[in-house]
Amino acid sequence: MHISFLLHNAFGVGGTIRTTFNLARALAERHDVEIVSVFRHRDEPTLGAPEGVLLRHLVDLRRNSGGYDGGHPDIGRPAAVFPRGDGRHKQYSRLTDTRIAEHLRSLTADVVVGTRPGLNCHIARQTRRGPARVGQEHLTLDSHSHRLRREIAHRYMLLDAVTTVTEADALAYRSRLRLPGVRIDAVPNSVPAPAVAPADSTGRCVVAAGRLTPVKRYDLLIRAFSKVVAARPDWRLRIYGAGDATGDERAALRALIDERELYNHVHLMGTANPLEPEWVKGSIAAVTSSLESFGMTIVEAMRCGVPVVSTDCPHGPGEIIEDGVDGRLVPVGDVDAIADGLLALIEDDELRRRTGLAAIESSARFDPARIAERHEELFAALVARGHRQSGPREAVLGTVRRGRVLLAGGTWTVRELAAAVRRGRAG
Repeated sequence: MHISFLLHNAFGVGGTIRTTFNLARALAERHDVEIVSVFRHRDEPTLGAPEGVLLRHLVDLRRNSGGYDGGHPDIGRPAAVFPRGDGRHKQYSRLTDTRIAEHLRSLTADVVVGTRPGLNCHIARQTRRGPARVGQEHLTLDSHSHRLRREIAHRYMLLDAVTTVTEADALAYRSRLRLPGVRIDAVPNSVPAPAVAPADSTGRCVVAAGRLTPVKRYDLLIRAFSKVVAARPDWRLRIYGAGDATGDERAALRALIDERELYNHVHLMGTANPLEPEWVKGSIAAVTSSLESFGMTIVEAMRCGVPVVSTDCPHGPGEIIEDGVDGRLVPVGDVDAIADGLLALIEDDELRRRTGLAAIESSARFDPARIAERHEELFAALVARGHRQSGPREAVLGTVRRGRVLLAGGTWTVRELAAAVRRGRAG
């Protein structure tokens, strides 16, 4: 199969980029795979180009390149196709509308895969007849704004499939959105085997990693660790990460560390790439989020033999960790429970070692080869069944006159057409 991914910016850093690269690299062992990046702002991908995968871009933001698009007159005009509810809307423009449309209408792939809601809407509206249309969701339905949920409820009807990263979120899409005929599957993100030897459980360090933003609740972790230090002052906490567009809590976290007099025990480490060498320096990982769409860092730590103490927040941790076997799940927002979960592993060397070994074994199910097989099964099934949406897609592109839509197969009222789309056919 020829599989084409549409990605916001393959040259940056982020969980969606990492998991797309992991999947594309695994699929490329048996298929013709490309990643089309809407934007390019640097010469080489920060995460390194995935081997065997064709990487190209649509809009060049490199000022020193011959194809620089920053001066294009349409780049300052707001996008009309990319939905306003998507948090990246301000980065899109009439130029991206045009470039993405040109790409999708000329695409000859068997399958085209979008990697965020705004791009999924582009794929639904603008892809030529032929490729199966798949929209990946890397965030939860509840994390989307009301405006974006309305948009995807309308646009996703023209997709062939939607994939979520947890079963809980797949259930939300099936039960709360009317998407008749659209296949909805849960396929988790993939994490490759680490390139370093696993942790030996002897390091007296707890490691946390992720964006320094409110949803990660590092304030709770620091408060919990003050209780850990009271019992075990020989242990340290290292937090890796930086802020993003939603904020940076570094100053507030630093103030909390100083307030609790933990400056010799809690360290804000900044970013690290790769992170694997840092995971294995620790013996326990901690996740204190109020929401995790999946939990890439949980799997990354487990693959390095580091058991994770995580809040049992929606949706990912509970589908990754088996409580008491390969990690610990604790109530959301409970500082005492977080501290108790950490201390249970800190105080029992054999339990920590055994849990780390179990983490390695159970996290193997997230290996890119295994996850790629699940995507292959989905893609093959979509290609084999044909594309049920060919009728409604033509309808959407038809001409509207006085409340009626003119198609090659006849004339429809808007109400008749909407009913046909809901039934998954037209003409």
